[in-house]
Order: sequence, then structure tokens, then C-alpha cells
Amino acid sequence: MMNRLVILVIALLLLTSNVFSRQHKQQKAENPDYPYTVAASPWQEELGNHRVEFKVRQVAAHISVKVQWRRRDVDAAAKGIIVQDAAGNTVANVYRISFDREKAELAIGPVTHPGTYYLYYLPVTGKKNIGWWEGRYNSPEASPSAAWLQQWKTDSLAGKKSLVAEVVGMQSRTAFDSFFPMEVCASAAEANQLRQRFPQPFLVFPESREFAVRMKDDLPLRWIRNGPSGRFRGRALRNEYYVFQLAVYAARDSIADLQVAPGSHLVTSFNSGGINARGQSFKNKISIPRRQVQALWFGVDVPRDTNVRQLKFPVILTANGVDKKIEVVLDLSDSVLQDRGDGEPWRLSRLRWLNSTLGIDDLPVAPYAALARQDRVIKSTSATLEVAGNGLPGSLLAGNRSLLAAPMELEVEDADGLLKFTGNRPLFEFEAPGKISWVAITQASTLQMTSRGRMEFDGTIQYRVVLKALRDVNLKDIRLDIPVQRSTAQYFMGMGRPGGFCPELYEWKWKGPQDAWWIGAPHAGLHVELQGASYTGPLLNLYKPSPPPSWYNNDKGGFSVRHLGDTVHCVSYSGARTLAVGDSVCFDFKLLVTPVKQLNTHDQFADRYFHNGNFPNPSMEDLRTGIKIVNLHHANPYNPYINYPFLTLDSLRYFIRKWHAQQLKVKLYYTIREITNQLPEIWALRSLGDEILADGKGGGFPWLREHLGSHYDVQWFTPINGYQESDAAIRTSGESRWYNYYTEGLRWLVANTDIDGLYLDDVAFDRFLLQRMRKVMDATKPGCLLDLHSNTGFSKGPATQYTEFFPYINKLWFGESFQYDKMPADNWLVEVSGIPFGLMGDMLQGGGNPWRGMVYGMTVRYPWSTEGVYCDPRDIWKIWDSFNIAAAKMIGYWEKDCPVTTSDSSILATVYVQKNALLVAIGSWAEKEKSITLNINWKALSMDSTGRKLVQSAIPNFQEQGQYRPGEAIIVKPGKGLLLEIR
Repeated sequence: MMNRLVILVIALLLLTSNVFSRQHKQQKAENPDYPYTVAASPWQEELGNHRVEFKVRQVAAHISVKVQWRRRDVDAAAKGIIVQDAAGNTVANVYRISFDREKAELAIGPVTHPGTYYLYYLPVTGKKNIGWWEGRYNSPEASPSAAWLQQWKTDSLAGKKSLVAEVVGMQSRTAFDSFFPMEVCASAAEANQLRQRFPQPFLVFPESREFAVRMKDDLPLRWIRNGPSGRFRGRALRNEYYVFQLAVYAARDSIADLQVAPGSHLVTSFNSGGINARGQSFKNKISIPRRQVQALWFGVDVPRDTNVRQLKFPVILTANGVDKKIEVVLDLSDSVLQDRGDGEPWRLSRLRWLNSTLGIDDLPVAPYAALARQDRVIKSTSATLEVAGNGLPGSLLAGNRSLLAAPMELEVEDADGLLKFTGNRPLFEFEAPGKISWVAITQASTLQMTSRGRMEFDGTIQYRVVLKALRDVNLKDIRLDIPVQRSTAQYFMGMGRPGGFCPELYEWKWKGPQDAWWIGAPHAGLHVELQGASYTGPLLNLYKPSPPPSWYNNDKGGFSVRHLGDTVHCVSYSGARTLAVGDSVCFDFKLLVTPVKQLNTHDQFADRYFHNGNFPNPSMEDLRTGIKIVNLHHANPYNPYINYPFLTLDSLRYFIRKWHAQQLKVKLYYTIREITNQLPEIWALRSLGDEILADGKGGGFPWLREHLGSHYDVQWFTPINGYQESDAAIRTSGESRWYNYYTEGLRWLVANTDIDGLYLDDVAFDRFLLQRMRKVMDATKPGCLLDLHSNTGFSKGPATQYTEFFPYINKLWFGESFQYDKMPADNWLVEVSGIPFGLMGDMLQGGGNPWRGMVYGMTVRYPWSTEGVYCDPRDIWKIWDSFNIAAAKMIGYWEKDCPVTTSDSSILATVYVQKNALLVAIGSWAEKEKSITLNINWKALSMDSTGRKLVQSAIPNFQEQGQYRPGEAIIVKPGKGLLLEIR
């Protein structure tokens, strides 16, 4: 009986196998495997990136073309096609007999000669612009002529079948455009047959890194041919960080929580979790909708020194009550990969950087010294804080200048007035050279207040204040009152107000992308950021987060500035609310004392920039003008792809070595807000959902549409000269593990290409990452430089939004969209110059205003072009050099003791003082021509006025030659000015 049963089972298995074999052979006949190739040279872009090659054996009025193209685009029928012969002549008539994303049958004609023909099936009408691609896929082709179509129908009815073309294969325009093999889709019938053959709840398809999983909604034909597997085998070098994938297909039902358990401590599952941008571990919940694919990426930390020839370990996948064990075998080569694979992007070894904690520590970085605490007083290089009993600042000093007129208070008001909180002294919980933190707990009749504070070495003070209801309570308001000394509160910016003189009264509600403000003077100030929103970085105008809930309080919150006697009260209020017993509300805010460092005028005048995007090489003549730093932008042959400089390392190294030999520093464009579509890790990052690559409405350049499909946000686009693969960037998600990757990438670039720093172009991250970057650069190559550019379209009021960056920045380039001729002097000082914060900068928009710019020590950046203006400060640089301005002391009109003033308050002067000479920069904010005299305090300058003359050297496009005696009238044109050397 048992033998008969065994025979029966074997027979059924053989029968099933034979049936499937017949189905498979039939399927192979119906679905030929075309060869997929890349064109020997790219065809014209308007024809699209993909074509079917077919042969026609003879002349005919009409022929039939049958192709199984296995397309990803679900709306294939809505896109046009173009049929041409090898010479580029278009076949006049195309009739769609059947047409969908899996296959098509066409009648075309007339065919006037035999030979090779091409069916272009994703043609576009578009234009490559600097910054964006505009265009669309062609609509379906025009209907064939009535006469030709009638002939085809007549012949068909008469039984005269069309000749059938021989499909030779599928071609892509470039290798980067190719769909093969991971985007060649299985048909619905093939996917159904696979599910019938393998009835498990989920199927696993192991893949090497060379075959990145690209599709979630479709199965690659490759998987139909190969089938699922419980084994992966690869070959790795010793010391390599080896990467592979397991693709999980939810064949039957959705998977709510896929568990991944690698059976070795050497293995990392990137999709399961990792280390976030703050250095904290986290776990991900992996869910897979029914009949969708989730790629799981793994990294194996292959040891350098091991005696084994193989690494073997299991990966256990558990879902819907089912375990699957995947055996992983890596054959080890005798060779050692010294750099883990990081120098070869295709290896994807740098995925391990996603979990890096590089640069996260509690140590200070130059020029800042370690914090020092004496009782409740904490002193940093630039600021001194006295912690009051409630944990908030009792006093604040910028240098030796006092900022506060009274202690800072978080005031809580109910129907009976202000609540009185009492409690113990603050408890200092943690102390390190770069950070000191404390907690203070106080209590009123109805509330408990817990204030946690942290001061860091750069003068930043972070607060979280939590109010917890001890019983049900109705509150009229909770507000942060920062009382600033009137003598310090000269200027103000933020909360919807441009930088300038501090208003006597200002009221603001939560409108527009604002969350911060600054108040102060050139030598003492305070920046305050109200936190708690989903995004608190600088690009509020791009991300437009909702306001912090506790401060906003359903639009009951707001902000005000009021002068009362010698005190200016800056109040952030939140309005009325009700708290039930046990409820709590949290208020986060951050303070930064300014200036963050001493003004370095020497470097401003000595370290001159050459910044010319697509043509980054200065000439020998340029070198003679005193340039010291070259900014290597993106979108050029040395650094073609935005924010991913790892693909052209030979060119990059050549450029850096070339200019280092000329004693120039080279800084690189490398930021994080967006990322090129060229990065090799793009498919691994896509597998992480929107953790790193932001969600969006899609569209944009055809490559993005054809390969990413949907759920991405189009950003900068660049057609790159000499490169077929254009740079089509997509937006990153904000704070994520990409910050860790970026930090490691920066270290690698400094160490392996010898760059001298970075040019930052409107970045999305906050000071925490910038602090990491500065630490990494200084540890790898001390003296690296950072300069920061911003466009007000991204950061509304960049000086306000980027203030927290200033401790780590060497130079500013705020100016895109700035209207220099319309901005008053106080706005120039606060929002453009950087001077109140200890920084200096360059002008941009429309070439700036060279006369006013010199009042703040600024010129344009050579040789940038903007709004049709070629920025060329070299003639002004000649005056700098002849006067040796880099060694001079700069005294601006904003200083109380400025020794040179003018007789007109609308015309301002800054003086650069040498041992026995002066250079006076005069800038006019007058609406008409003025005659002025200079008031020179010779005694304050320790100079004798005898025999002095005011020399006006000729400077092209700036001023004509002239000379004046002290006290003589000087004519100044409106909106312009002069540079006078007093000898």
C-alpha cells in the first residue's frame, strides 16, 4: 500500500512538472527573450531613450510589427511612438492593432525599402534648461491616412496578411537609460503562473549588488526565469564591506511586520533600522502591501584577517507566521581590499556610512575653548551664562557686555495673575569640555515646571521647559519674556521683519516661514529660535513646516517687541489654554549669543575667491590679481553631479593638484538638500521609502519618470557638456541617515582628494550636522574653510535662519534676490554684511552696489555672472593691494568712536587705518547728489593733519581721478560713493 502511494505521488509530481514544462516552453515561444543592447552612439534625445530594432525583408504597402516590450509605464497607450528607418526617415502610417504596457501589434507602411527599422516608444518634446527640464511625452501619433488604412483593411479582409517584421532586440540610448534586466517586466500571466507554482505567503529573490531591485509594483522577467531561492552566493575580498539584497515579494497577502534576523554579528540589515543623524539607534517596521516587492539591503563586514575561505550565515525572514531561512555564502578571495571598497562606488560599500557616528562627541572645536563652570556661571569663548534658580538665564554676557536687563522668565498667567514658582537650585547633570547640562524643577500652586538646559562651547544654549498640571487649570497665557538692555537693542530682525533698527513697538503672529529673531548691536546680541516644529532648519521657505504647536497654540500665540524705559521686552506668547490634571505642555527654544567670533578682516581682504560655475579654472592673469581660493561648483567636468562628487575622482584630483601647485586652496560644492540621480546607491535608498529620498509628485526629466516612476520630488537639473547622462536631482527628506553618509563622505573627500573645505549652497540641515562637519574637517585637515550662500527664496531672511551656522562658517555669500540699491544702511549691516555676528561676506545679485559694499568691506565674487552682470572687483582689489588693506584696522560708521564721519547722515563712511595712512569708503543712501565734508578725528587716530591730502584714484566703473584737501567739499552721487586714500 505504501509503495503504491509513493508511486502515485511521484507520478503526480512528474505530471505537474511536465505540465509546467509545457507551459514554460509555450510561454518561451509566445514571449521571446529579446537581446537588450545599448546604442553604439546615442541617437537624438527627442526620440526618447528606448527603441525596438526590427528587420524588414522586402518592400510592402504595409507590414506587421509585433513586440513584447514589457514596459513599466502603466499609461503606455497614452504615449506616442515614432517609426523610422536606419537613415532617420519616418514611416508615414502607424496603426495600433493592439497596444498596452506588455505588448503591441502595429501595422505600419508603406515600407519603401528593406533593412533595419526602429520603433521609438517613449519620444518626448522638451528642452533642457539650466535648472529644470521642461517637456512631456508625445501624445499618440496621428491617425494613418484614410487611403492607406482602407487598403490595409481591404487586404486583411481579403486574407492578404501583412508581412511580419523580425524584431531583432531592444535598445537603450545610453547604458544609464537601460531597463535591462531589473526593469524588464513580467507579464500579469507570468506573475500569476509564478504564484501558482510557488504558493507560499511570500517569496524571496536574492540578488547581488550588480542587479539592484528597482521595481515595487512589478516583477522582473529575470525572477520568472530564475524563480525564488533560499540561497545567495557571492564573492568578496578580504576587508571588503560587501553588499547584497534579498527581495521579498508579498505574493498572497500584505505583510504587516516583516522580521529580519541576520545570523551573524558581521551583518547589517539597513532596512531594519540603524543609527539616526543624532547618533541614536532606531528600528524600522517593514510592511509590504499585497503583491508588491520590498528590497532588503544587507552589508557584510568581511574581516581583513581570517583563516576561513568562506563566510556562511543564515538570514531568517519571518512574516505572517512563516519563517524563511536564506543561506548566505561568501567565497573569500586571498586579496585584501584596503579601503573596504569606498574608492569604487559600484561596490556600494559606503552604505555602511549610513550608520556612522563620526563627529558626534562633546568636545569643542577651534577657535573655541572648553567650557568652564564656577557654581552657576558657565563661561565659553564668546559668552557667559549665569543659570538662575528656575534653570533659565539669570544673566548673559557677550564678551564682557551685558545683554539682559533682568533675568529671563517663562511667565504663566491665570485669572489671578502671574503664578509664582519656587524650588531648589539647578542640578548640573552632565559636564564635558564641549557641553554642560542642567535641570531645575520649580512648582506653583497648580503647575510644576521642569527646565532642562544645555550650554555648548560655541555659545549656544538649548532649553526645554515642560509645564505639568497638578490639577485642572485654565491659563490666560504662557510666555517667554526676554528683557534686553536698551543700549544693546539697537537692531532687530526676524519674525516677519527685515533686519534694521529695532522698532519701538512690533507685533507679529505666526504667518509665513518664520521661527527666529535676533536683537542686538555689532558687539553684543542674542539670537532666539522657537522650536518644536517638524522642521527647524534654515530652509523654512522651502519646506514650509507648520508652526511649533506649543508656541502657536491654534493661532493664539505670537511675538512682540516693546520698549519700556531702559528695557526692551521681547515676548513670545502662546495664549490661553486649558490643562487637565496630569497634562503637560513643552516649550523648546534655543539661544545663541553674538558675535560668535572676532571679526577677521585680514582674511576677508586677503583670501579672495574665484567662483565661476561651469568654467572653474582661473587664468594666469587671474592669479596675479591675488585670488587665493577656488570654489569648484557642480555642473562642470570636474564635479558634474550635484552633491555627489565621487564619480569623477580622477578629474577632481587633477583639478585640486593643479591649483594647489599654484598655492591656491580648492573648495568643493557638496551639500545635502538634493542629490543627483546618478548616485549608485539610489536603489538602496529608494528601498528605505522616504527616509532619505523625499516623497513628491514625480515628473521632471524623462529618466526620472521612466525609472523612479513616482514618489519623488524633482529638484535642480543640469545638462552637462560632454556627458550624455544629464544631472537630474531629487530632494532629500531632511534629517536622516544620509547626514551620517554625508559626514563620512566629507571625511573621505578631505582625506582622499585633499580639498580645502566646502561651498555650501542653501542647505537643509541644522547646526548639529554642521558642527559634525567642522569637527571632521579639522580632525582630517586643519584649516579647512566653509562659506555659505543663500537665496531668500529658500530661507526668508537668511541671516536670521542661518545664525546658528555662524560659529562654524568662515565667509558669507548672502545676496541672491537681494536688492542692494533699495536696502537701507541698517538692513545692509544686519542682513548682508555679517559683521554683527563676527563674519564678513561678498555681494551677489546684479553685481551688488560696489560703493555701499566697501562701507562693509565687501566686493562681488569674481567672476560670477548674475542678471546679465559680470562680477569683476579686480580694479578695487588693486586699491586694496596698494594700500595693504589686509593689514589695516577697519572702523565702521556703526562704531561709536569711528574717527571719520561725513557731514550728512545719509552718507556713511568706514575707515581702514594703517600706521600713517587712511582709506575711507564712502557710501551714499541719499536720494540726490550731495556735497559733503569729512570730519576726521586726527587725535583719535594719533595722526597729524598737516600736509595731508585726500587722493581719489581712478577706478574703472567706480570713480574718476581726483584730489581734495581736508575740509574741502566732496560731491557724492546718489546711491554711489567714493574710495579716498588719505596720505
